Amino acid sequence: MSRARRAIDPRGALRLVPSAAWVCAAVACVNAICWSIITPPFQVPDEPEHVAYVAQLAETGRLPKPTGAFSRVEAIALSDLHLQGIAEEPENRTISSRAQQGKLEHDLLAAERSPDRGGESAGVAASEPPLYYALQVIPYSLGAGGTLLDRIALMRLLSAVMGAPTAPFAFMIVRESLPGVRGAWTVGGLGVALAPMLGFMSGAVNPDAMLYAVTAATFYSLARAFRRGLTRRSAITLGGVVAIGLLTKLNFVGIAPGALLGLTVLSVRAARTLGRAAYTSLALALALAITPAAVYVIAHVASGAPAFGIVSDGIASTRGSLPRELSYIWQLYLPRLPGMPVDFGGVFTPTQIWFDQYVGRYGWFDTPFPGWVCQVALILAGVLARLALPSLLASARALRDRAAELSVYLAICLGLMGLIGANSYHAFPNVGAEYGQVRYLLPLLSLLAGVIALAVRGAGRRWAPVLGTALVIIFLAHDVFSQLQELARFYD
Repeated sequence: MSRARRAIDPRGALRLVPSAAWVCAAVACVNAICWSIITPPFQVPDEPEHVAYVAQLAETGRLPKPTGAFSRVEAIALSDLHLQGIAEEPENRTISSRAQQGKLEHDLLAAERSPDRGGESAGVAASEPPLYYALQVIPYSLGAGGTLLDRIALMRLLSAVMGAPTAPFAFMIVRESLPGVRGAWTVGGLGVALAPMLGFMSGAVNPDAMLYAVTAATFYSLARAFRRGLTRRSAITLGGVVAIGLLTKLNFVGIAPGALLGLTVLSVRAARTLGRAAYTSLALALALAITPAAVYVIAHVASGAPAFGIVSDGIASTRGSLPRELSYIWQLYLPRLPGMPVDFGGVFTPTQIWFDQYVGRYGWFDTPFPGWVCQVALILAGVLARLALPSLLASARALRDRAAELSVYLAICLGLMGLIGANSYHAFPNVGAEYGQVRYLLPLLSLLAGVIALAVRGAGRRWAPVLGTALVIIFLAHDVFSQLQELARFYD
C-alpha cells in the first residue's frame, strides 16, 4: 500500500489508537448502557422533546416545530408512565404493577396501529441542528416492529456508543499534552469513562452525548496539532470536527470560536515553514467548518426563526446593560465580587450549583446524594487540586512555551461558559439559573483527565501507582453508588 493510501486509511488510523484508549471507550460505553437500562423512559431532562424530534424526522422526513402537541403515541406513553407525577417528585416511583405495565403496552400498540399519528412538535429541541436526530432515525426505524419504548431503548444504545469516544479522546489528550506521565494517561481516561453524569446523559436520547465526544475530539485535534505541527490533513480534520459539532447541538456555538482561534494560531505558526500553503489549508478548513453553520443560519432566517434558535437570545440580548449581564455570568460560576449586585443570595454557586451537580443529581435533577457525600467529595477534590497544582507550577517554563495553546483552551471554556450564562441571564430574574446545569459544562469533561494526570504525577514516582489505583477505585465506587441512587429513586 502506498504512503498516500495509508495516510487516508481509516483502519490504519484506528490501529494507531492505544489499547488502553480502547479500554476507556469500552468502559464508557458499558457504563452508559447500564444507565440507559436503569433510567426509566423520559426520566432525563428534555428526553421527551428529543424523542419527538427523532419521531417526526423518521415518520415524515420533515423537521419538527417548536409549538404544538407531541405525537399521539408519545402522549400516551407519557401519560401511562405518569411522567408528570414522577418527574421532580422524588417521593413517587415509576410504574411497577403488572396492570400498569399491561395498560401501557396495550395503549401503545393501539396507538401504533392508529392512522392518526398526529403531532409535529419537539418543543425546546425543535431549534437544534438535525445531525444527531438523523442518525437516531436508524435505530428508530430498526425498532419499527415494537413499541415506542423499544425504539427508545435502541436509540439510547446508539447514544451510549456516541458518548463513549469522550473517554479515549480524553486519554489521548493527556498523552499529547503530558507525554511524560505515561502511567497517568489511563487513570485520566478512566476518570472520564466512569463519570456518572457522562453515563447518565449518554444513556439517554439527547444530543449532549454526541456533543461531549465531538468536543473531546476538538480538544484532541488541537492538542495533537500544537504538539506535532499543523498539516493540511490535520487542518481539514479540525475543520471537519468543528462542522460536525455545529451540526450536533447549538451549544457548540460557544465552543467553535475558540477552536477556530486555535486553527488560526496554528496556521500562522505553520506559515513560518510552509509559507502560503499553510493559509491555503486554513481557508479549506474554515470553509469546511463554517459552511454547515451558514446553511443552518440561512434556513432558519428564511423561515423567520432566530438565526441560532434559542441560543440567539443569549448572543444578541444584553437587556440593556452588558456590565450587568457580565456581573450575572461571573456570579453564576464564581463568588460575587465587592460592588456587584446580589444575584444568587445565599447560594455559593461554584459548589452548590456546579460541584454538587457533578457529584450527582439525576432524573430531572430530583435525585441528589445526601449533603455529606458532596462534602466528602469536595475534600477529595481539594486533595487532587493540592497534588496537581505543584505539579503544574513545576512546569512553569513549559507553560510559558505553551501559552498560546493554553489560551485557546481557555477561550473554548470561556466561550461555552459565557454562552450558558448569557442564555441563563435571558430568563433572569424570573429564574435564577435556568441553564445552571452541569450537563451543559460536560463538553469540557475531557480536560478533567489532565487534572487527574497532574495529580498522579504530583504524588511522585513512588506513590503515583498507588494513587492511580485508588483513584480508579473511587471513580468506580462513585459510579456504582450513583446508579444505586437512581435505582432507589425510581424502583421499590
